[in-house]
Amino acid sequence: MAQRLALRRLLALGRRPLPLGSRQLVPQGLSSRAFGGSAIRCSAFNVQDGGDFQERVVNSPKPVVVDFHAQWCGPCKILGPRLEKMVAKQEGKVVMAKVDIDDHTDLAIEYEVSAVPTVLAMKNGDVVDNLGFSSVWGF
Repeated sequence: MAQRLALRRLLALGRRPLPLGSRQLVPQGLSSRAFGGSAIRCSAFNVQDGGDFQERVVNSPKPVVVDFHAQWCGPCKILGPRLEKMVAKQEGKVVMAKVDIDDHTDLAIEYEVSAVPTVLAMKNGDVVDNLGFSSVWGF
C-alpha cells in the first residue's frame, strides 16, 4: 500500500523539478522524463517471459550468467547478490539474467534445472558451463 502511494506521488509530479533544500533534483532545462529513455543498461535483469529470454540471453552478443532461483529458496537469497556483485565488477563485459523458476517453469524444464540455485554460463546461445546446487556452494 505504501509503495503504491509513493508511486502515485511520484507520477503526479510529472515534469516539475523537485526542490531539495536550495537545490533541485532535476537540472534546469532537463525534464524528469528525459531519464526514462536513456541508454544506460543494468548488468543484471529479471527475465519477463520466454521471448525476453530469447532476445536478451540467447541472442546476446555478450556472455550471460543465468541464475535460476526461487523466492522461497534460502541459498538463492545468499547467492543472488554475490553473483550480481561479481557481474557488476566485470563492467559490462558480462550480463546476468535472473529467472524465477516458479514464474518460468518452461525455461527451467528446457534447461534441465532440477534444483535451485542453478547457474548457467551462456555464450552465443549455447550453455558453456552449468553449476548445480552442490557446485554452487563450492563457488
